[in-house]
Amino acid sequence: MDAKDRNTRPQGAPYGQPAPPPRPPNTPVPRPAAPPPAPAQAPPLSAVERWLRTPRVSDAPGIYAYGHVPRPPDDPDRMTDRRLIGGAVLALLCWFLLWSLMKNGYVPLWKRPLTMLTPGAWWHGSHPSRMGQFAAAFYECLWLALLTHYFAKIGSWREVGRRYLSEPRARAAAAAAIGVAVWVLSDKNVLPLMSLILPFYPPSSFQHGQQAALRVQYEVDVIAALVVAVAAAKYGRWADLLRGRTGPGGRQPYAPGAVPKQGPGEPAALPAPAEWAELRAAGYAAVADRLAQDVRTGRMNDVDCARVRRAWQAVHQRHEGAQEFADGVLRLGGAAMVHPSGARDVPRRTADHDLLGGQVRIGTGVEDKRNGYQYRGAGIALDPGVLGTGLLAVGPPGAGKSRLLMRPVVESLCLQALAGRAAVVAVAGADVDLGPAEAYDVVISLADPASRYDLDLYGGTTDPDTAAWLLAEALTDGPETDQRRAATALGQLLGPYAAAHGRFPPVPVLRELLEGLPHAFAALREAVDAVGMPGLVRELDARERQSARPGDIGTALADRIGVLDRPAFAGFFDTSGRSRPFAMHALAHPLRVRVELPERGHAEASRILVRLLLAQFTAAVSARRDRSLFACIVVDDAAQALSEGTLRALPSLRGLNAGALFGLRSLDALPEGLRGAVVGAVGCRMVFAGVSPRDGRFFSETWGTMRVQTRDVTRTPDQSGGLPRRLSRGVRRLFTGEVVTTESVTVREVERERWSAADLSHQVPVGHAVVSLTTTTGEHAPPVLVDLRT
Repeated sequence: MDAKDRNTRPQGAPYGQPAPPPRPPNTPVPRPAAPPPAPAQAPPLSAVERWLRTPRVSDAPGIYAYGHVPRPPDDPDRMTDRRLIGGAVLALLCWFLLWSLMKNGYVPLWKRPLTMLTPGAWWHGSHPSRMGQFAAAFYECLWLALLTHYFAKIGSWREVGRRYLSEPRARAAAAAAIGVAVWVLSDKNVLPLMSLILPFYPPSSFQHGQQAALRVQYEVDVIAALVVAVAAAKYGRWADLLRGRTGPGGRQPYAPGAVPKQGPGEPAALPAPAEWAELRAAGYAAVADRLAQDVRTGRMNDVDCARVRRAWQAVHQRHEGAQEFADGVLRLGGAAMVHPSGARDVPRRTADHDLLGGQVRIGTGVEDKRNGYQYRGAGIALDPGVLGTGLLAVGPPGAGKSRLLMRPVVESLCLQALAGRAAVVAVAGADVDLGPAEAYDVVISLADPASRYDLDLYGGTTDPDTAAWLLAEALTDGPETDQRRAATALGQLLGPYAAAHGRFPPVPVLRELLEGLPHAFAALREAVDAVGMPGLVRELDARERQSARPGDIGTALADRIGVLDRPAFAGFFDTSGRSRPFAMHALAHPLRVRVELPERGHAEASRILVRLLLAQFTAAVSARRDRSLFACIVVDDAAQALSEGTLRALPSLRGLNAGALFGLRSLDALPEGLRGAVVGAVGCRMVFAGVSPRDGRFFSETWGTMRVQTRDVTRTPDQSGGLPRRLSRGVRRLFTGEVVTTESVTVREVERERWSAADLSHQVPVGHAVVSLTTTTGEHAPPVLVDLRT
C-alpha cells in the first residue's frame, strides 16, 4: 500500500476488514451528542515511561539519584524508639489516671472556679439546669484540652505521629483507632462529648416514656459518632486515601498525559521527561507526540530516550538541523539517529543504570557511624562528573574489582556511547570479563591472528615529534630527562623516515635503526637523499654518530621495542595501510573499544602497550576540537603502566571532558616514588577488602582526620558515706568478690583518622569497599563504606 492509499484509508476501518462506503461530497461530518466517557482505569505505564517519570534527587555527590528519597535532617538528640514509645505510653496512662480521679470526684477543687464564675441559679436543686449542664460539659472539655496538651507535650505524642504515622495508610488506621476509642469513652461518660450534646434537647423529650428517652439516647450516639468520624476522617485524610492519593501530603501521583496542579505557595511543577516539553516549547508538537506515543507503547528504551534527547540538545546548540531531526523522528520514532553500529542496547546488563543522569549504581552505603549521614542506606553511583577526576581502585585478586566495579562502569559507558554521549576504551586481559564482544564496536586482540583490528603504534598522528614523544613515554621508565633523550632519539629517526616514505617505520625497521645497524641507516639515507632534504640527512647522521657512543639511549629503546618484534605480533602495528589500525583520534566519535592484552607470555609487551595507550589517550583527548563527548579509558590492571607523565596529565582530564579508571592489585606494584603521587593525583579513591596495611597507610593519610567525641571512664573505689554504707559495701564485696567503685565520665573532642590503615586492612568486609569521590565541579564526598553486592 503506498502513501496515497494510507492517507485515504478511513481511520475507523480495522485492518483486514472492508472500509465503510465513502460519504457524498459536502456532507457534514456527524458529531457525537456528548463527549465519550472517561476510561474507568488509566492504561498501565510502560517500563520506560515509569523510568522517565521516576523523580531523581541527589543531596550529595555520588548518590544514585534515580528514585532516591533523602533522609530527614540529622538530629543528634533524637530519642530512641524505646524511650519515645515508653514516654508516650506513660504520659497516656498518667493522663487517663488524672482525668479519672478528677471525673470521679477525688480532686474536688477543680470544679470550684466553675461554680464561682457562673450564676448560682444554674446549680440549685438536685439537678443542674440545662445551662449548668452545658457549662459543666464545656468546662470539662477545657480541662480535658489542657491536660491533653500538657501530657502530649511531655509524652512527645507529636513526634510519635511524625515518626510512625507519616505513611498515609498508617495515619488513616491510627485515626480510626483513636476515633473508636474516643466514641467508646464518650459512651461510657468518661469523656464529655455526649454531655455537650444532651443540653440541646428540651426536657420534654425525656417525659414521653422510656421509648422517647431511648430514641434521644440513640440520636445522641449517632451525632457523637458522626462528630468523631468527621474529625478522624479529617485527621486521617480518608478522602485522599479513598481517591488513591497516597503520595506525600495526599498528592496524587503524576498520571500519563496529565499536568500536575500547582498548589498555593508552591513552585511551578516541572513537566515529566516523558512529555518532551523541550520539543513542544520549540514548536515541534508533532515530534513530541510521536516520541510520547513510542514511550507509552514501549517501542523506546532508555538508550533511545537518551540518544534522541542528546541529538535534540546538539541541534538546539548548533541552531541548525532541526528540520532533519524532526523528519527523522516522525519517520522512525525511537529508532531515529541510531548509533552507527545499529545497536540500541548492550547484549546483557549486570548493573542498574540511569542514562538520564549518566549514572551507574555500584552499591549501597552501609549504616555505619563512619559514613556520612546522607550516604547511610543510599545508593552509591558513578558518573562522568566523577570519573572526570580519575578513579583509582586498589584491591587484591579476588576482591571483585573487575566484576563489581570495572564491568558496571564499562557497561555504563557503552550505553552512553550508544546514546551519543561518550566514547570508551577498555584495556584488560583477554580473560577479564568486561562484557561480551558484541557490546563493542572495535575489539583489538593483540597477538591473536583472528583479530579484525590492528593498533596504530603512533596513535594516528602524522607529526614525527608527537609520535616520538608518545613512543618515548611508553618505552622509558626513568625520569623526565630520560624521556626527553628518548624522544629526541626517536624524532631523529621518525622524521627522516616519514619524509622519505610518507609513513612511519614498522616495528622491525624501527628496531634496526635504534640498534644502529649500518645497512638500515644506509637505506634510509639513500631514501632521504632521493627526496632532497639535506636537513633531515644531518639529523640522521647525528643519530648514527650518537648510536656508536657507549651508553646511548638508542640501545635501550631497541631492547624495549624488540619485545613487540616477536612472531606473535607479526601481523600487528602495520604501517603500510593493508590492515585496519585503530587510532585514539577516533574518540571524537561515540566509539566502544576493547583492547585485549597478551598478558600470558608477553607481560613486558603488555606493560609497554598499556603505557602507549595511556599516552595516546591523553594526547588525543587534549587535541580534540569537539569535546562534547565524554571520553574515558578503563585499565583493569595498571601495575607498572603509570608513569610520571601520566600523573602529570591526569589533572588536566577534568577540563577536557575526559576521565580514567585504574585498577591495581597493590600499590607495591608501582615504583616507590609514584605510590603516594598516584593516590594524590586522582580525585576518587576506592579501597577493596583485603588490602595490606602499607597500601592502607597512603589512603588513610590522604583522607585525613575528623573530629570525634570520646568518653573516658575512670573507676575509683567508693569511700563515701557513713558506717551503714560502708557495712553494705563490705557485705556486697564478701558475696561478689568485687570492690564497689564510682565512675567519672569525661567527654572531649579529639581528631581521629577517618579510616586508619588498620581499619582498611581488617575492618572492610568481603564484597565491600571504601570510596571517596570528587566531582569535576570541586564537590567532595568523604570516604563511604559501600556494600558492592546490593
